[in-house]
Amino acid sequence: MTGPLSSTVDVSRTRALLESEPRARLIDVRTPGEFAAAHIPGSYNVPLDLLRERKAELAAKHDDPVVLVCGSGVRAEDASTLLAAAGLGRLTVLAGGINAWDQQGAPVVRGTGKWAMERQVRLVAGSLVLTGVLASVVAPKMKWLAGFIGGGLTFSALSNTCAMARVLSLLPYNRTPAQDAPTLLAALTADDAPAR
Repeated sequence: MTGPLSSTVDVSRTRALLESEPRARLIDVRTPGEFAAAHIPGSYNVPLDLLRERKAELAAKHDDPVVLVCGSGVRAEDASTLLAAAGLGRLTVLAGGINAWDQQGAPVVRGTGKWAMERQVRLVAGSLVLTGVLASVVAPKMKWLAGFIGGGLTFSALSNTCAMARVLSLLPYNRTPAQDAPTLLAALTADDAPAR
């Protein structure tokens, strides 16, 4: 398969692409903790925050197809936009992300990583809402904390973005150590992808 790829592909088409194109690269843009918890065999972890920080270094030295993966497809879409602007071609996004991959019974490497970003967001948002509601018994103005979080979640759903996830991705356990950056980026940009 040569030429442009469709913007998203389902699990079966992704598997067919990986079989027909041995140089195809599966790039997982989730946090290192999420990647360690579960990832597609043969995929490389190149977190979205690293791509944002190092976008000036994103010139590819290859024309291999690149399939971007995240939890559900949202971060992979962000990465696709960023990489396309940097001049990388033959980009596509795994529709439904690793969640769809796992639901289809495709192979997944499981480990002991951090919680998925969506779960982290639910924990923080729920905790803030609960704190706001309980604290409003003593300090009535605390109800606005719950309202603010509810408004943020509504905006997140309508805009298909998540400011809380972006902030949580900056926490140390969700970040990639700086010394790994060149190696991680090489999985995406180098002529020959490093060994997995």
